[in-house]
Amino acid sequence: MSILDAHMLEFFSRSPEQTRRIGMRLGSLLAAGDVICLQGDLGAGKTTFTQGLAQGWGSLDSVSSPTFVLVNQYRRADGAQLFHLDAYRLDSVPEAEELDLDSMLAEGALIIEWPERLGDLIPNEHLQIRLEHLSEEHRQMNFHAHGKRYDDLLDSIRQSMVGG
Repeated sequence: MSILDAHMLEFFSRSPEQTRRIGMRLGSLLAAGDVICLQGDLGAGKTTFTQGLAQGWGSLDSVSSPTFVLVNQYRRADGAQLFHLDAYRLDSVPEAEELDLDSMLAEGALIIEWPERLGDLIPNEHLQIRLEHLSEEHRQMNFHAHGKRYDDLLDSIRQSMVGG
């Protein structure tokens, strides 16, 4: 783990289990209105990370990539919702506007894969995570916080990694 600046964190995962565990730590901190943007090529570990994130958040539903349905919705025992959007198949920003991200954020947290396809629809404040495939088991994860809420999330993740 290295800290590039107060808004960034770099982490090297040595296994899918470790990628999932980092996701679990973040998931346990998520609140309604949070936006997590996941970037990385196919096979970079976005779904594995999201599985951990949903598990840490307390999802009752299993996680799969929403590539063909665009949005998966996960539920928690207390009624909270987590939305998992895969923008890979979106052709345009107007098509993305039809998804109504605002209503999702009013009801729960939002994970977005391929956020670059949404353009200005991404809220200014969000946590961007870039995953890179280094080898069969190894992934590089770069976290970049945009806004105080996400700086605080990164601080919590740093503390849990150092402390745990």
